[in-house]
Amino acid sequence: MKRTPQRNTAASGTRGRSLTIGLVYDLRDDYLTQGFTEEQVAEFDSAATIAALEETLRSLGYAVERVGSGLTLAGQLAAGKRWDLVFNFAEGLYGRSREAQVPALLEMYGIPYTFSDPLVCALTLDKAMTKRVIQSAGLATPRFCVVQSSSDLGSVNLGYPLFAKPLAEGTGKGVDGRSRVESSAELGKVCIRLLERFRQPVLVEEYLPGREFTTAILGTGPDAAVLGTMEIAIHKDAPAADYSYEVKELCEQFVTYFPMPRGSLREEVETLALQAHRVLECRDTSRVDIRLDARGRPAFIEINPLPGMHPTHSDLPMIATQEGMAYQELIGRIVRSALARQESTPCRAGKSAS
Repeated sequence: MKRTPQRNTAASGTRGRSLTIGLVYDLRDDYLTQGFTEEQVAEFDSAATIAALEETLRSLGYAVERVGSGLTLAGQLAAGKRWDLVFNFAEGLYGRSREAQVPALLEMYGIPYTFSDPLVCALTLDKAMTKRVIQSAGLATPRFCVVQSSSDLGSVNLGYPLFAKPLAEGTGKGVDGRSRVESSAELGKVCIRLLERFRQPVLVEEYLPGREFTTAILGTGPDAAVLGTMEIAIHKDAPAADYSYEVKELCEQFVTYFPMPRGSLREEVETLALQAHRVLECRDTSRVDIRLDARGRPAFIEINPLPGMHPTHSDLPMIATQEGMAYQELIGRIVRSALARQESTPCRAGKSAS
């Protein structure tokens, strides 16, 4: 039976009217017109994604205003503009803490928003810092080191084959057919190339040769739960054997996505993903990448607290679809999770009541 979406009102201050949600995002086309390359803006969103989100939020009964990038948001906040909630999926442009910029700005103005806070967004973009937290919690992840410069190469003490990638990039940037290395000579060439190209440290970790999965989580803290897990199978004729930038860009041609078969292995994968989501204190949703080691055991690769939102091409909505959850319900769950968190605001400064 088709259900009519209910109108949504805030717990206080907006009773009797629809909540207004501001959309904050980085539009890929805007940066391309400024001269950025396709690879530089690969993490940013398409016009189709923004339109789908706006339409879906309106169908749920919310009033929606497009804001745009973090810089635009800063200008509007300074001019006095406010929203009941911001649906934030801006990636930011500069620095390893770029995904934390919009959440920090919204917190400074006391405006509720979707997804993780500045601490989590900054932490999870730095792959090595994330893995240190994961390790401290006793969760499985490959042994690794960070190469800051060519002088660090001599101190790499890991078992080959290794895998090298930029420390703080997403969407497979810097990953290609040369990322898997079999010798110290190969490692030196790859690391020097990445250091020069991306101007940031390189994460080097022991290579995981097994199957690859991505698991979607919905919710926050003890309320978080697994939505589902999708397996990623790269075709033999792909330009790289691993999930590289080029393979991701041409995924329709070189990748098959399908639900991970149910059973004890899937339970292990999803348990690890949920534990990582909670340990890293992600909020509302996240997507966790996991791969099997040489003995077939799941190991954490990385986590995305701001997953893509295109209804049919982004992994999170694809997992929702495979699990029978409509895009409208997915977005509704995220917004309701964000609103529910506003009832308790920890670490708030201010005078105590007298």
